[in-house]
Amino acid sequence: MDGAAAVPRKNGELVFEEPWQGRVFGMAVALHERGLYEWDEFRQTLIAQVAAAEARGGPFVYYEIWLRTFEDLLARKRLVTNTELDETTYQFEFGERDDVF
Repeated sequence: MDGAAAVPRKNGELVFEEPWQGRVFGMAVALHERGLYEWDEFRQTLIAQVAAAEARGGPFVYYEIWLRTFEDLLARKRLVTNTELDETTYQFEFGERDDVF
């Protein structure tokens, strides 16, 4: 991807500020490689989400938009439900689930 929707890189390498960012990136790539969705479908949605964030102005975190786009795609494809996403988020947020490595 090019422009604002491009994955952050430094010296050609992917840049992740937090471990969860690399994990969500990896999950998105792995599920695409398993044929669960077309990469262009994800890419087009991400481009639209980044453009909307830029139009709102102010700072935004690229991988927060990436995560939101990924979650929306998983829900649209019925790979997970919104309830499952909410429950898992709650478990991580309140320490009921450990980080997965």
